[in-house]
Amino acid sequence: MGPGNDTHISGFLLLGLSNKPELQHLLFGLFLSMYVITVFGNLLIILAVSSDSHLHTPMYFFLANLSFVDICVTSTIIPKMLVNIQTHSKVITYTGCISQICFSLLFAGWEDFLLAVMAYDRFVAICHPLHYTVIMNPWLCGLLALLSWIMSALNSLIQSLMVLTLSFCSEVEIPHFFCEIHQMIQLACSDNFLNDTVMYVSVVVLACGPLSGILYSYSKIISSIYRISSAQGKYKAFSTCASHLSVVSLFYCTVLGVYLSSAVTQSSHGRTVASVMYTVVTPMLNPFIYSLRNKDIKEALIRFFRRATIAR
Repeated sequence: MGPGNDTHISGFLLLGLSNKPELQHLLFGLFLSMYVITVFGNLLIILAVSSDSHLHTPMYFFLANLSFVDICVTSTIIPKMLVNIQTHSKVITYTGCISQICFSLLFAGWEDFLLAVMAYDRFVAICHPLHYTVIMNPWLCGLLALLSWIMSALNSLIQSLMVLTLSFCSEVEIPHFFCEIHQMIQLACSDNFLNDTVMYVSVVVLACGPLSGILYSYSKIISSIYRISSAQGKYKAFSTCASHLSVVSLFYCTVLGVYLSSAVTQSSHGRTVASVMYTVVTPMLNPFIYSLRNKDIKEALIRFFRRATIAR
């Protein structure tokens, strides 16, 4: 079968993080542990926010949404990786690969927009505290969450449908642990210029747009904090943003690292490591970043477990 003639191949081969047999058990245990911690930690955040009336505020509403997205991101990728390691198989079906592309783009884009919305929430809280409850009303919060989902869903749908138009040769080997869109486009046997163009345009729009909003919000926040006279007031205002800033830094440094490195080098190792960071490590760390620095979350979790103990 000639190159480019097989658009309906049955599947691909995911080469994973390492081909060394002696490392497979270590990788399985490591990623299983990280996946369990990610799901359990983010579920705790969702339970704390949903069960405690003190946390029924815009900031924690968006945090619960972020935790849900983090669970979905890792669940799109890691279970298939663990199954392949356990069964000593590298195969992923064509449908499964397209599904991974679609859902990974959906949830990564949704997280991108949510981080921008959370920055706007902090901007209103610090720069316009007297109008905060009026501006960040439940209707606006729901609308912002919905628009974030719609924008990321449109991007995911467009790019996934464009991948369907590509032709692939038989026995395509993907040097990655999941079907990452850049890798798929580069491995196509047909012309991929349009796909490349759409992918980089979407990166510019979906990354630079929300990032610009985040930078603008924090420029105003820093200006407002600087005008606060007391040191205690400055610390209290900044502490409400520290966790969000940490998550934003982790997310954007790793995501932009993947796409910027792909533009200047053909090596896949750096992209794979960066992909591990934003698909596995960042979702796992988010609950710790928010809970360890947040007294309200810790108190809500204590009350939740106390009620669960009394109920038993």
